[in-house]
Amino acid sequence: MKLSEMSAGDSGTVTGIAKCEREYRQKLLRMGLVRGVNFTMVRKAPLGDPVEIETDSQKISLRAKEAEVLLVEKN
Repeated sequence: MKLSEMSAGDSGTVTGIAKCEREYRQKLLRMGLVRGVNFTMVRKAPLGDPVEIETDSQKISLRAKEAEVLLVEKN
């Protein structure tokens, strides 16, 4: 599933990045959003942009386009 399909309070694990523009892929990887990272969806704006997630080491805000390409598994 995509990160954008999750709701505030949901937890999950990153499983990959969908085919997307190179800049989105590089940005997500630089943020440490690699396969196996666990996170919790902290909040989601009413229109889904932005979303905020929390990993073990940081809080990250993502635009809707970035949340669309981040593939996750809900825990």
